[in-house]
Amino acid sequence: MAAGQIASEPAGAPTAAQAERQKLRKHFGRFDILFFLLCTIVGVDTIGTVASSGAEAFTWLIVLAAVFFIPSALLIAELGAAFPEEGGPYIWTSRAFGRLAGAVNNFLYWITNPVWLGGTLAVSAVTAFTTFFNDGKDLSTPAFYVFALVFIWVGVLAAILSFDVGKWIPTIGAWSRFVLLGLFTVTVVVYGIQHGLHGFGPGDFSPTYAGFVGLVPVLMFNYVGFELPNTAGDEMTDAQKDVPYAIFRSAALAVLLYALPILGILLVLPVKAITGLGGFLDAIRQVFTVYGGDVAADGTVTSSGAGTVLGDIAAVLFILTVLSSGVTWVMGSDRALAVSGYDGAAPRFLGVISSRFGTPVRVNILSGLVSTLVLVLAHQLTNGSAAKLFGAVLGLAVSTTLVSYLGIFPALAVLRRKAPDVPRPYKAPFPRTISTVLTVLIVFASIQLIAPGFGDHWFGADYLPDGWTHAERWKYLLTELVPLLCFMLLGVLFWALGKPTRTAAATGPSLAKK
Repeated sequence: MAAGQIASEPAGAPTAAQAERQKLRKHFGRFDILFFLLCTIVGVDTIGTVASSGAEAFTWLIVLAAVFFIPSALLIAELGAAFPEEGGPYIWTSRAFGRLAGAVNNFLYWITNPVWLGGTLAVSAVTAFTTFFNDGKDLSTPAFYVFALVFIWVGVLAAILSFDVGKWIPTIGAWSRFVLLGLFTVTVVVYGIQHGLHGFGPGDFSPTYAGFVGLVPVLMFNYVGFELPNTAGDEMTDAQKDVPYAIFRSAALAVLLYALPILGILLVLPVKAITGLGGFLDAIRQVFTVYGGDVAADGTVTSSGAGTVLGDIAAVLFILTVLSSGVTWVMGSDRALAVSGYDGAAPRFLGVISSRFGTPVRVNILSGLVSTLVLVLAHQLTNGSAAKLFGAVLGLAVSTTLVSYLGIFPALAVLRRKAPDVPRPYKAPFPRTISTVLTVLIVFASIQLIAPGFGDHWFGADYLPDGWTHAERWKYLLTELVPLLCFMLLGVLFWALGKPTRTAAATGPSLAKK
């Protein structure tokens, strides 16, 4: 197969797929994919959550980089180059296990992103605004909704625009990460020279099983996403060469961009003072006092002069960073859902590519509506508590995301067996081992999200999520498990609604003869 050529349609592909794929435009080059991946993988919204576990978090960050992050990069590099069609993860899963499995897996892959955009990311952006531009005071309810809804729909608009325009959001987001995380890291060094740092001994880095259980889901959530550019496979100028190139370079940068700020937070703030929502933002405010301002004995931070200016710039960069994270994931997952729509694994109505923009506008708008609904419901159910809203939505986003990889990771070994003759510009070593190890890790993390401590002391003192007691373990189990099962059933429903498209594909040739 020539480089950049679109792989042939699988047997039984609907004619609708051919019609919709013709509307796609090739705008996605090598560096576009690299920047897209950096925005996909390097998220700043969970840095505080990881750092709040203390120095041990840094240890598990490095361990999982070796046993999870790098193997997943090898796996996706092969699948992305060998099967570069639009819809990436849906195509791989459905070819390996059938359209029903692809439909359920793809619904989970898609739904997590509007949930994440409307909950975790929107609240993170609001928190950055209030921390630096509103003296840390909460916005009024109307102001909160205005800010958050503008954030959501700007992201949706960016996803709607054709890739030659919309791709600039990931590009800006990637550079925002470089500047924000680079400036923060340098400033931590200056702060340490002036004020000293929180010391911790080698023992603080010692890994524990309880720490692993608490950290592995969110670290895996941070470390997935290599496959996302392949959701726009038919829009790449040379997928077979560019995908492995971008994956391996983004992997190295991502580990560095996560490790340095997490270590910086641990050096600056006491572990007890680090929160999941505001940990990174609090650390920025504190270290930026080296440019102007001071830290009181009780930990209160007051900025002034250049410290205020640079803090405000950091807040803007933070908001651009979380926005670009949401945009890239929505761009990718919306494309995957649209592909399943014209492939017969979702309603045909959703499987439409806009002739004007070359993007799945209908799915984009649906994502915006879901994000808005999540924002309103979560805000009301948590009585406006930003911290509770952040935690509740992050847990749901992590669980639905990780479970979707139970279809993606095994596909490497299965497709090696089922499609051995497909040209593979890059081949991952030990495909069965990689697929098995990654799948086992995902299963373990998913179980621990639903039942923390299972296998040791389920919902024991070392495994209790913040704000929960042992007596509430069954309530917690239901709050995590019920939405996940509902999403799976919706995936089955989407597959059922795609039957007319599948039927048309099956009867098309005979009808043509008539």
